[in-house]
Amino acid sequence: MLTLGIETSCDETSVAVVRGGRDILSNIILSQTVHSKFGGVVPEVASRAHLKTIIPIYRQALSQAGTDLDQIELICATMGPGLVGALLVGLTFAKGLAFATSLPFVAVNHMEGHLAANILEHPELDRRHLSLIVSGGHTLLVEVKQFGEYHILGRTKDDAVGEAFDKVAKVMGLGYPGGQKLDLLAQQGDPAYFKFPRAMMKEDDYMFSYSGLKTAVALYLGKLTDEQFERHRADIAASFQEAAVEVLVEKTLRAAKEFQIRDITLAGGVAANSRLRSMFRQRIDRTDCRLFWPSAALCTDNAAMIAAAGFFRYEKEGPTELIVNAVPNLSLN
Repeated sequence: MLTLGIETSCDETSVAVVRGGRDILSNIILSQTVHSKFGGVVPEVASRAHLKTIIPIYRQALSQAGTDLDQIELICATMGPGLVGALLVGLTFAKGLAFATSLPFVAVNHMEGHLAANILEHPELDRRHLSLIVSGGHTLLVEVKQFGEYHILGRTKDDAVGEAFDKVAKVMGLGYPGGQKLDLLAQQGDPAYFKFPRAMMKEDDYMFSYSGLKTAVALYLGKLTDEQFERHRADIAASFQEAAVEVLVEKTLRAAKEFQIRDITLAGGVAANSRLRSMFRQRIDRTDCRLFWPSAALCTDNAAMIAAAGFFRYEKEGPTELIVNAVPNLSLN
């Protein structure tokens, strides 16, 4: 079955064609650069950008896959969570295609899409595993009992970890989005230079908090002279990154032990962070757990994961009614 996936939950316009929920024939992703001058995503600007690019990206995805709409058998699109205006662009476009062609349609939870990204590349994960979903908008620790059946163990109480990365990068003058730039800078620094707080590290639950860490970095920077800041930019970035990542790794491995889960997956944009991956590799060697993560293109918001998640949903539950609407605060449950 050829599935057309559409993703417009934030500032990436993406369309993909996936065969059988596993084989990616195309996965076109266009990231909106216009938001950099605003220091963050502007919802109205994002919606208008999606309107301009959705049809060209759709055509490019079909062309790269060597197919056309007549050969598509299932259409899927993100319904939430995300920016409501942005969601409506992709969702309405997908529903319009489905109505015009009488093809089945499936509305997809964006978080479930991130879970499906690992199953796309690691078919053996279509079973019980523990997933850490980390991005600019989400920090979730989820027990995946099977696809479609989830137990949320923990989430952030305030800021998502990716948001903290972007905001710290911004106050350090790295621009927006700055998570990847901060990661590259941190690789040149000393993570032990300054010990920033590890919020909720010793708590018995699996909740996270990043607002305090972000504030601690801003306050520390305010005490430095320009010369001190320039001399220790990489050290500060590395110290912040170490604090942010250590809590994620510690709580994930603790949960894997408590719930006796062997397979652990990373998902979302922050899953591409080099220190998160390296710390997991270092500490997982002391356990019998196995670690998986998707390739870089599947870590970011993309339509291939939406097509895969929609295909798996269709197999379990059939199509979605076309009256479905965007749900900006949609829960994974």
